[in-house]
Amino acid sequence: MQKKKSSHPAISLISGGTAGLFEALCCHPLDTIKVRMQIYRRTATFKPPGFVKTGISIFSNEGFIALYRGLGAVVIGIIPKMAIRFSSYEYYRSLLANRESGKVSTGNTFVAGLGAGVTEAVMVVNPMEVVKIRLQSQNLKPQDPNTPAKYRNAVQACYTIVKEEGLPTLYRGVSLTAARQATNQGANFTAYSKMREALQGWHGSDTVPNWQTSCIGLISGAIGPFFNAPLDTIKTRLQKEGGNVSKSGWKRISEIGVQLVREEGVRALYKGITPRVMRVAPGQAVTFTVYEFVRRHLEGSGVFKKSEKPKDSKLN
Repeated sequence: MQKKKSSHPAISLISGGTAGLFEALCCHPLDTIKVRMQIYRRTATFKPPGFVKTGISIFSNEGFIALYRGLGAVVIGIIPKMAIRFSSYEYYRSLLANRESGKVSTGNTFVAGLGAGVTEAVMVVNPMEVVKIRLQSQNLKPQDPNTPAKYRNAVQACYTIVKEEGLPTLYRGVSLTAARQATNQGANFTAYSKMREALQGWHGSDTVPNWQTSCIGLISGAIGPFFNAPLDTIKTRLQKEGGNVSKSGWKRISEIGVQLVREEGVRALYKGITPRVMRVAPGQAVTFTVYEFVRRHLEGSGVFKKSEKPKDSKLN
C-alpha cells in the first residue's frame, strides 16, 4: 500500500453524501420491495408473491411514488451515515496500521470495516431504518379510505414514534442492525480495497477507470447480503412492530426467528434476498463510483487544502 496525503474532512463529507444520495435515488424502490417481501407472512391460504409481483402490486395498488416511500428517512440520514462510515473506517485503519510501515493487513482491514459498520449502525442507520420501515409497511393493512395515513413523511413519522412509543423504539433491533452493518462493511471494504489494489498495480497508477470502480463495487457489495440475510429479515419484523414492547430485545429476536422457521420454514429467513442483493450490490457500485469521482474532482479543484500529515489511504 502506498502512502498519500489525507483528504480534507469536508471532501469525505461532500463525496460520501453525494454518493449516498445517488445510491438512494437509484436503488430505493428495490429496498421497498425487499421490506414488503420480508413482512409478508406465509399461511395455508396465502403464498407471498415474488419480488417482481410484489413490485408490480405496489405500483398498481399504491402508485409509482409508493416505491419511494421512506426515502425521506434515508436521505435525511445519508450524509451523516456516509461521513461516519468513511471517517470511522479511516480512523480504525490508522489505529490498526503497522507503526513502522504504515501498512494495514487484510485482517485488520476487515476489522476496521466491522468497526465502521457498528459505528454507523448505532449513530445513524438503526433510527433511520425504523422510520423507513414504518413508512414502507403502513399500507399493508386495509383502512378506511377517508382515514389519513398515520405516517406522512420521515420527520412526522419520527416525531410520532418517539411521542407514542418513546425514544428507545428508534433503537429497536439495533444489535441486529449493528451485526448486519458490521459484516457488510467488513466484507465490503476488504474486498473493494484488495481488488482496487490489484487494479492499481495492473494499471501502474493510483487512478482506476470509473467502469472498473463500478465493477469491483458491485462485486464487493454483493458479498455481505448472502451472509447476513437472516439478521436482516428478523430485524425488519422486529422494527415493524408498533407499541411498547415489554420483552427484552434478544427475547423478541429469538421469538421472531423461531416463529419464522416454525411457520414458514428456513427459507423464510432469506425472504427478500434477491431484491436485497439487487439493492445493495448496485448501490455499492454507485456509491464507490460517485465517491471516487467527486473526491477526485474536489481534490483536483484545490478548493480544500489537504493535510500535510501523510497517512495510509483507505482506497489505495
